[in-house]
Amino acid sequence: MIQVRGVKKSFRMGESTVEVLRGVDFDLAPGEFVAIEGRSGSGKSTLLHLMGALDSPDAGSIKLNGVDFASMSSSQKNVVRNREIGFVFQFYHLLPELNVLQNTLLATKVQHGWLGYRSRRAETESRAAELLKSLGVDHRMKHKPQQLSGGERQRVAIARALMNKPRVLLADEPTGNLDVETGRQIVDVLEKLHVETGQSIVMVTHDRSLARKADRVLLMRGGVMVDAKIDV
Repeated sequence: MIQVRGVKKSFRMGESTVEVLRGVDFDLAPGEFVAIEGRSGSGKSTLLHLMGALDSPDAGSIKLNGVDFASMSSSQKNVVRNREIGFVFQFYHLLPELNVLQNTLLATKVQHGWLGYRSRRAETESRAAELLKSLGVDHRMKHKPQQLSGGERQRVAIARALMNKPRVLLADEPTGNLDVETGRQIVDVLEKLHVETGQSIVMVTHDRSLARKADRVLLMRGGVMVDAKIDV
């Protein structure tokens, strides 16, 4: 599904160049749940952003279903990010002026446009309600993000990411802004989603105990994968 080959990425910091990724190879199979573990600064989030076509590598290739991101135009990448890839971030990125249901519907509105959304409104709102119910926050549909707990906000962010039925879900430190117990609950949600629906997931984390929930754990250190596999 996702194939990463020889990926390198550097950033300028003042007069210095920092090599963040130094030649990474990675494969995600359909229906697989992979955790990428590593300390802050190891390059794991940078790799995830590249896999989501949010940035471009300096060298190497990243392919989704055999198509190299480098061969796509900006508009084609926008379509891929909207329809093929779901994103869950550490800080939720919910719009404060919208309620839970409206935040969940954002990706579908972007996909179809206002007129297209209006013609599908009943169908899409029904799907959003079902997703929110499955994540245990359907009773919060009319609430604004500031009225929710951190765990509830992350569940809404997961619902939003799943609205367009993406092939792969990319979760960047989804528990990093939560307490330990709430963080475990969020990873349990991802594990359940994977088991019950076969959702392909790549999760970045610095927490080994949470990483062990995945089918496979990879370790990033100094911009490279230093271990192919860790016993989970």
